[in-house]
Order: sequence, then C-alpha cells, then structure tokens
Amino acid sequence: MPFDYKKEYKAFYLPPKTPGLITVPAARFLAVRGEGDPNEPGGDYQAAVGMLYAVAYTVKMSPRAGIGIAGFFDYVVPPLEGLWQQDGVMGVNYAHKERFRWIAMIRLPEFVTEDVFFWAKEEAERKKKLDLSRAEYFLYDEGECVQCMHLGPYDAEPATVAAMEEYARNMGYVPDFSDRRLHHEIYLADPRRCAPGKLKTVIRHPVRKA
Repeated sequence: MPFDYKKEYKAFYLPPKTPGLITVPAARFLAVRGEGDPNEPGGDYQAAVGMLYAVAYTVKMSPRAGIGIAGFFDYVVPPLEGLWQQDGVMGVNYAHKERFRWIAMIRLPEFVTEDVFFWAKEEAERKKKLDLSRAEYFLYDEGECVQCMHLGPYDAEPATVAAMEEYARNMGYVPDFSDRRLHHEIYLADPRRCAPGKLKTVIRHPVRKA
C-alpha cells in the first residue's frame, strides 16, 4: 500500500472538530508564492496550484520514467496546503481576499532532496511546457500551534478561527504570528468536486505561552 501522510500522521492532517494544541515538526515542501484573491477565475493562485501538481506528480511517477531516486517509496501525493497573510493584519481578514500574500504548497516525501527537486522541476518544465521558475524547495518549521478541523465553506472559517482563539486563551496561549509563522490551511477536499458544506479544511495558527 502506498504511504499516505494523512493516515500515518493523523494528528497533523485529521484533527478533531474541536480546537487543540499541537507541536508541528519541520517539514519540506514544494511551494509557489504569490499575491491576490485565490478565487479569481484563471488567476495566479490557480496557476500556482497547477505548477505544484506538475512537479509533485513528476516525483511520484519517476519510477515509470526509469529514474532511480535513493530511498524512494510509493506514496499518495499529500494534500494541497496554504500559508496566508495580509499586511497589517494578525491572522487574516476574509473580507479582503485581494490583499492576500500566500504560499501554496505540497509536502515532499523525506527522500526528496534539493537535487531531486531540481530534477523534477526541470523534467516537468520540459514535459509540460510550463514556466516553473517560481517553484521552490521550502522548509517550514511550524512549532507550537492551535488547530482545528473546519467543516463547511471557506467563507465560514471565521467562526472556527474564533473558537480556536478562545481555546488558546483559555489554555494560557496568545497568537504568535510573524513573517515565518502564518495562518495555515490544509485542504482535504477539492472544491471543484465537493459541495461547499462538505469541505474539510485543517486550520492552524501559531501560538506561544502568554
């Protein structure tokens, strides 16, 4: 059976519907940075997601291309994730999506070194005829966070975020946002194929002891 990060690391990908504290270790990602409203049809965010999957599946399918990667194991491509921020805002302001600065990303298996990443990037560029110059090998060390599974449309996230913030305060924690610690979402359902009410999104915020 292919290794599935969602099943093997349930604490990070399948948290309960009530908030909880968690310490997230550093992990490596395939990432593309950008700005603007992610819902813009044909916009930069959608293009970035296409770039991510082009490289991610090049790595996954490398054995079929006859490429031997040291330590390779069969795996399910992890879900799409996103880091979000806006200038002058602690967390995010859902009313002004056009002001987002974001990092779209997909977790990389541990065997993907920088050399493997650059090979996959160049191979995807060649085969898909894409400009993947913005794709990067990204280390994110998240640390201590409060997180929760949000069920429903993205525009209903503020209620879940409010519950997370209240829980963190009651546990003696305060928000700890910075340029390196951001509002984090993990998308467990494809909005193109799933009704808004059935979407599942992990929401994670950085915190520290008050």
